[in-house]
Amino acid sequence: QVRLVESGGGLVQAGASLRLSCAASGLSFSFYAGGWFRQVPGKQREFVAAVSRSGAYRYYGDSVKGRFTASRDNTNNTVYLQMNSLKPEDTAVYYCAVGGIPEGATSIARYSDYSKYRYWGQGTQVTVSS
Repeated sequence: QVRLVESGGGLVQAGASLRLSCAASGLSFSFYAGGWFRQVPGKQREFVAAVSRSGAYRYYGDSVKGRFTASRDNTNNTVYLQMNSLKPEDTAVYYCAVGGIPEGATSIARYSDYSKYRYWGQGTQVTVSS
């Protein structure tokens, strides 16, 4: 049984930092790319960041470039999202996901497509106050 468990969300003030973690189990983790998406009520799911199977390639949505960093630890089957300089507009439920995107698919188009991700976590709330 595949499980993805996010942690690290919370309530912070604008300008603060948070690090989200996503612990995976029940799958060969290094065979999967890891992605982060976020969603607010009434809006479409938004691509935030992704990291390739090896961790060599990273991709970001325009709204978080330069502030967020995606990474992974294949030894501990965990994907991370370091979020710095948080803004109120970053408030959302953040979901991690994994999908069988090939390492050689060096294109953000595939990593930002939520349909390419097979397994999803339950989500963690991030709230940024002004």
